[in-house]
Amino acid sequence: MDTSAWSSDDLAPPDGAAWDLVVVGGGTAGLVAAKTAAGFGASVLLVERDRIGGDCLWIGCVPSKTLLSAAHAAHAARTAVQYGIEVRQVTVDFPAVMAHVHQVITTIEPTDSPAAMRAAGVCAAHGSAKFTGPNIVAVEGVPVTFRQALIATGAAPVMPPIPGLAQAEPLTNESVFGLTRLPDRLLVLGGGNIGCELGQAFARLGSHVTIVEAAERLLAREDPDAAQLVTRALTADGVQLRTGVAVTSVRPDGSAWSAVLADGSEIGFDTVLVAVGRRPRTSDLGLEVAGVELDDRGQVRVDARLRTTNPRIWAAGDLTGHPQFTHTAGVHGTLAAANAVLGLRRRVDLTSIPRVTFTQPEVAAVGVGLERARALGLTVQTVEHDEVDRAIAEQYTAGFSRLVLDGKGRVVGATIVGPRAGESLAEAVLAARHGLRARDIAGSTHAYPTYSDGLWKAAIAQVQEQLTAGVTGRAVHALATVRRWTLRAR
Repeated sequence: MDTSAWSSDDLAPPDGAAWDLVVVGGGTAGLVAAKTAAGFGASVLLVERDRIGGDCLWIGCVPSKTLLSAAHAAHAARTAVQYGIEVRQVTVDFPAVMAHVHQVITTIEPTDSPAAMRAAGVCAAHGSAKFTGPNIVAVEGVPVTFRQALIATGAAPVMPPIPGLAQAEPLTNESVFGLTRLPDRLLVLGGGNIGCELGQAFARLGSHVTIVEAAERLLAREDPDAAQLVTRALTADGVQLRTGVAVTSVRPDGSAWSAVLADGSEIGFDTVLVAVGRRPRTSDLGLEVAGVELDDRGQVRVDARLRTTNPRIWAAGDLTGHPQFTHTAGVHGTLAAANAVLGLRRRVDLTSIPRVTFTQPEVAAVGVGLERARALGLTVQTVEHDEVDRAIAEQYTAGFSRLVLDGKGRVVGATIVGPRAGESLAEAVLAARHGLRARDIAGSTHAYPTYSDGLWKAAIAQVQEQLTAGVTGRAVHALATVRRWTLRAR
C-alpha cells in the first residue's frame, strides 16, 4: 500500500469531533462498505495494515483463477486431439505463468488503490488498528474517535499442529503465489475447494500432486455426485488422492520430505501446500475493550443486521462466521454500511448465497443440497449433461444440472456441474432469492445452445410431471379430451 499520500494529520475527522464510520480492514467487505458509506455523504476512514485489496486481490480469487486459466489452457492444448486438432508439444514456462499471474494483479490493483478510495471520498490510512474503548480506535497509537465502526479484517489460513510440518516450510494460499519454480512433488493437505483448485492447477502445469483429505471424500460440503465428478477429473489429471485418512507427522527424507499418514503409509514430497481451513483475524484488535464478543471459534458475534454486541460497531466478511466468499463479503459490507450510516434495519439473507469451486468441471451450488433435500423429503430434478446439446458439441458431458424444490414448486436449491457452472447458476440464485417456481424458469425462453439448457430442462421436467400427475394430471387429461372432441365436431 502506498503510504506516501497520507500522514497522521489525516486521522483527524473532518468535523473535528468523530468520524461517521471507521472501517478496519481493506479487503472486499471493508472497501465496499467504505465506498458505500462515503456515497451516502458520511465521513469515512479506512484503515489497512497491509495492502488495500485484501485476500481476493493479492492471494485469493484473482491470482488463483489466473493460475487456473493457465493450467486449463495447457490441458486444453494436450486434449485438443478430441476435436481433430493435434498439438504436438505442450511446454509450461512456470516463471512466465507466474509473471502473468502477477501482471493480472497489477492490472486490477488500481481499482482498489488508496487513490481510488480518495476519489470515492474515503480517507485511507496505513497502519495497525486496535480498539481502546467502545468508540475509540488507535491507529498506529493515534486515538481516533468514531460514531460507528465496521470490522472487516477477514480470515487467515489455519496451520494444523502436525509434528514436523513447520520445518517443511509449508505454503498456504498466502504464499503459494510467490513460487518461482514449479514443484516436482506437491503434497496438498485438504480436499476442499482451495485444495482441489490448486491441486488440479499444479497437476496440469506439470507437478506430481497428492491430495490428502481426512474426510471420506473431497468437497465434503458439496453434493456427493458433484464431488464424485471432480474426483474423477482430478484422477484423470494424474492427481493421487488419499481420503479418509489424516497426516500424523512430517519427517525429513533425504533432501526432501515424507508425510506419515494415520494408516502407517508415507507420501514423499518436495513442497507442501496447506489448505485445511481459515480462522478469523480477530485476536489482536482489542475487541474485548470495545465490548465486542467473539464465539468459541474466534468469530465476531453479529445479529441479523451485522451489528456486534457493541451497538456502535458492525462486522462483515470472513470474520463473522458467514460463508467465506468474496461476493458475500461485498454484499454484507454494503448492508452493514447502510445500516450503520443510515440507521436502516436491513437483514442478511443466508439462504441464497452461491458458491463455486473453480475446478474443471466447475461445481456451483446455492441453497439446499441433495442430501438435505432427501432428508426433508423435497423434490429433486436432475438433468445429466449428455442431454444438453452444448455439452455434447463441446464433448464435455460429465456434468449435470439439479434443482431442489419445495412442496409448492419453489426453487430452494440448485447444483450445476460443468463448464462455466458459476454463470449458469445465477438464474437459480435469483429464483431462490425471490421464491420463484420451476414453472417460472420453464416459462422463460432460454438461448440455445447453452449450458443453461440443463437448468431449463430440469424445470421443464418438473412442470411436465405436475401436469401429468394427481388431480392436475386428471384435469389436464380431461381438458385435452374435451378439446379433441370439440375439434372433431367441427
